[in-house]
Amino acid sequence: MNKLLLLLLFVGFNTYSQKNLPDLNLSDLDGKKISLKNDFSEKDKLYVFSFWATWCSPCINELDELNDVVTDWKKEINFEVIAVSTDDSRTQKRVKPLVNGKEWNYKFLLDTNQDFKRALSIVNIPYTIVVKNGKIVHIQNGYVPGSEVELFEKLKSL
Repeated sequence: MNKLLLLLLFVGFNTYSQKNLPDLNLSDLDGKKISLKNDFSEKDKLYVFSFWATWCSPCINELDELNDVVTDWKKEINFEVIAVSTDDSRTQKRVKPLVNGKEWNYKFLLDTNQDFKRALSIVNIPYTIVVKNGKIVHIQNGYVPGSEVELFEKLKSL
């Protein structure tokens, strides 16, 4: 009975803890430290965090598709896309050249130690979270062509 209670408490705590944006510092592509809690805190603004890696084709496809529509979406919604690279120390050196070769209009963060990914218990990428007022208000796991339309509808409803 005690094991079941502990399991329920753990699951309940873990679920609750994921509702807030973790208080972590990550680096941008120039090595500048960025605070998740302080730098993404504009009231009522939506922050779309897209977790990706250089070796993940669906991730790159998603970022390409989002880039094609983000300017139009900003006419209707106050939001920002933050692309969070989960590349580790072996593949991190590929991030900047890939980003420089694309014309993506995003803020980029490096989650080299995968602290952000781990804090949200993310198993697979691409993985997208939408944050509003420090709370995670939507999660989209995976990508198939057209997923951005579903994301846009969700953003409009928030």
